[in-house]
Amino acid sequence: MKELAQLLNELQRVGVIRNYALFGATAQMRYTEAVATLDADVLVSVNAEDRLDVLGGIYEFCAAKGYRPEGEAIRVGAWPTQFVPAFSSLTEEAMEQAVTADFEGVAFRVVRADHLAVIALSVGRAKDLTRILALLESGSVTRDAIRELAARHGLAQSWRRFERKFLND
Repeated sequence: MKELAQLLNELQRVGVIRNYALFGATAQMRYTEAVATLDADVLVSVNAEDRLDVLGGIYEFCAAKGYRPEGEAIRVGAWPTQFVPAFSSLTEEAMEQAVTADFEGVAFRVVRADHLAVIALSVGRAKDLTRILALLESGSVTRDAIRELAARHGLAQSWRRFERKFLND
């Protein structure tokens, strides 16, 4: 993971990306017990609005550094890494408000627990709903924080449904 943090910081420093934040299962591990995952997911804001292949600059930079594609990912050390352009106001905000963690002496931006929960809510797969429960159980986020963020991003009804299904006492 240290190698990935270094690569992301370099991508940002040289201007290939404007910003980034780790999200998904690998980000969840910052807040909960370890979970099984096969890859690292990274939200990115790219400097390539004029390109049809918005991730092309990332792939080119990584290839020049010796990192090769594997399917939809690029292997960075032990981690196949999927670069995901921020795809909504929620993911843009999550990336902008990410916390900076220290990973073996390297700064590494990670989506906050409340954003991680609401992104999971917006996607809605079973493993995403499980992520919300794990984040709540760990105490990393509160129901109120999720409710407020979900409402701000048009997901109030999805949150109420989740609460009725999983959190009714």
